[in-house]
Order: sequence, then C-alpha cells, then structure tokens
Amino acid sequence: MALSKLLGALCAATVLSSAAYAEGYPDRQITMVVPFSAGGPTDTVARLVAERMSADLGQQIIVENVGGAGGTLGAGQVADAEADGYTILLHHIGMATSATLYRNLAYDPLGFEYVGLVTEVPMVVVARKDLEPTDFASFIEYVKANKDTVTMANAGIGAASHLCGMLFQSAIDTQFVTVPYKGTGPAMTDLLGGQVDFMCDQTTNTTQQIQGGTIKAYAATTPERLSIFPDLPTVAEGGLAQMEVAIWHGIYAPKGTPAEATERLSAALQMALADEGVIKAMADLGTAPSPAADATPAALKAKLESEIARWKPIIEAAGVYAD
Repeated sequence: MALSKLLGALCAATVLSSAAYAEGYPDRQITMVVPFSAGGPTDTVARLVAERMSADLGQQIIVENVGGAGGTLGAGQVADAEADGYTILLHHIGMATSATLYRNLAYDPLGFEYVGLVTEVPMVVVARKDLEPTDFASFIEYVKANKDTVTMANAGIGAASHLCGMLFQSAIDTQFVTVPYKGTGPAMTDLLGGQVDFMCDQTTNTTQQIQGGTIKAYAATTPERLSIFPDLPTVAEGGLAQMEVAIWHGIYAPKGTPAEATERLSAALQMALADEGVIKAMADLGTAPSPAADATPAALKAKLESEIARWKPIIEAAGVYAD
C-alpha cells in the first residue's frame, strides 16, 4: 500500500512537472544550429523560419553556423547538447545520407527528437555563363565528351550539391572531375568567376544569379517546371528522370528533449510556415513552405526513415564514403 502511494505521488509529481515545463517553455533564447556556412541555402531557410518562430515563441532563436564534414559536425554538436529544448538543429537531406556516407559517424541520425519538415527546395543544374552548350541535351553531350577536363563544383561530401552530382553521374553513366569546396558560397564564387564549369545547387542559392544572367541554367531537378523559371526544362524532359531530387529540410532536437518542447516548437514552425511574409520570401527563392501536416514530429520521422532507405543503395553503388 505504501509502495502504491509512493508510485502515485511520483506519477503526480511528474505530471505537474511536465505541466509546469510546458507552461514556462521557452523562458530564454533558443539556439538553432545550422551545420553549414553562413549565407548558404540551408542558412537562408533557417534564418527565414527562425525569425518568424521567434515571434510566436516570445523568445529569440539565435542561428549558429557550425559547418564542416558535410553537416555532421553541427549535427553531432546538437546530438550531444542538453536535451532541454534550448538547442535545436535545422538540417537538410544530408541527415538521411550521412547514415550511409559516413562509416564512423559519431551519432545516430535516427537518434534525435523531431519537430517537423520545413521545406523541400528544388535544385537547378547551372554553369558558368560562357559555357558552350545552349540547352540541356547538348550540355549532357558536352559533359560526356569532355569528362576528363570538365569540372563540377560541390560544397563537400554530403552537401546537397554533392548528392545531386552523384545522381547526375549515375544518370549519364559518366564519371567526371568534381571539385569540393568548404561550402556553397565559395563554390558559387568560383563558378561566377569561371574557375569551374558547372554545379547543381538549390534555388535558394541560384535564383538571383540566374535572374541576373551571371550564370547559365540548364535544367530543374523537379518533376514539373518551376513557376519561377517556367521556360527552364526539367531533368526528366532531358531523359534523366532518375536525377529528380528536392532538398528537404527539417528541425530536430537532442534525444530526450521533452515532448512539450518539441510540440511547442512544431506549433511555432507551423505558424511560421503559414506566414504570408515567409511564403512570399520562399516563393522568391523558388520554393514553398511545407504544409502544416508535414511540419510535425511524426511526418519528419517518417521522411527521414524513408530517405535513409532511398539513398543507401545509391551511395553504396557510387562507392563514395567519408570517415
């Protein structure tokens, strides 16, 4: 009898503690870790939603860039952080591919709590503005004919641009020279300067340059043409449907973070993604917010699990790994 009373008291205390936590959270600023450099496409998405989420939460979300190792350094930092709801991670598709790409990963990509999906960003195959081919078909032939000298930039192993490059090589059954950079920013700088020939990157990082005519666009990696670039063909129109990919982004928290915190963050995320200013800003970057049904812990968990399964055979077939 005494034991049952004790257990009852403990359960009641837990319920009261959870209720108090939920009522008081958040009571200080939150750090959102972005595992890539400032100014890149993932950073752009993060700062956009962080500002609106901050307004809803009543506490500021500070974006901290922790780049390196294809996003695994920042993800590892969050995995090791205190599970109190005050450190979160905004990561892209690399959260799924790292499970296979890195043979000595210091954390389990599935070992996080989930907040929700943020957006799926299309990618575009772009090149230096003076590259010879005039359309996607001739571009493919050009790459095949010059595979020993043509250069494709990427933001490092595990980056979205690297993953798209792997799909391209597989789709045209051709290995060409790839040039890794420490982030999308320097890769784009060298593309603009003509030091590399082409790259595949997210619309959040290429739209302004395409519109300004400083780089040349060949194809979008989406099933349908992009509303922002209606005249740009898709990779499927060029016969490369297997190259279709969108770079989805999600928000995570350390394992053990109270459900009250992740649910509150998810609610703030849904509010942010429904904001007219966020919708317009994303549209200007060639993307759109995830619907409310996807900005949930369950939807992000399901997406991550399915994407790990999708990319595992692709990466294994390419034989590209990192320590």
